Amino acid sequence: MISKGVAIGFGSGAVAAAVLGLFFGSLVDKSTSLEFIEGPSLSIIIEKTDFELGQPIHIRIVNSGTEPLTFSDSSHGFKIVGLDGTVLYSPLAAQVISVLKPRGEATFVWDQTKTNGDNVIAGRYKIISSTMGEDVLKDSVIINIFK
Repeated sequence: MISKGVAIGFGSGAVAAAVLGLFFGSLVDKSTSLEFIEGPSLSIIIEKTDFELGQPIHIRIVNSGTEPLTFSDSSHGFKIVGLDGTVLYSPLAAQVISVLKPRGEATFVWDQTKTNGDNVIAGRYKIISSTMGEDVLKDSVIINIFK
């Protein structure tokens, strides 16, 4: 026979695990879902936030609004910065104004090298994209790179 204390402990542990599972599951869903909204909107989508050193990182810059977005070059304002704001990587891009139509997207793959060709070290980095014009839109995502 199982004592009341053990039964209560197992029962409350199971309930707590279910609640935490639902909570953390909803956090994961929010980081990968994309909502399209009325008006201008810019979103950066990545498949996950934790990467191994040297692993390619696939990045989608998405116009998640109903208005075209204008960028100052063909890289769609994409760059990788350290958490201190230092630009580590910015792709070579034609210096022409580019437009991303509503629901349109641009895809990039970052191989974890800096603009100067050196490899980044393990750490936290920010992926940024920003538009140009009167109402500048900016989105960013923080990623972790582990050894």
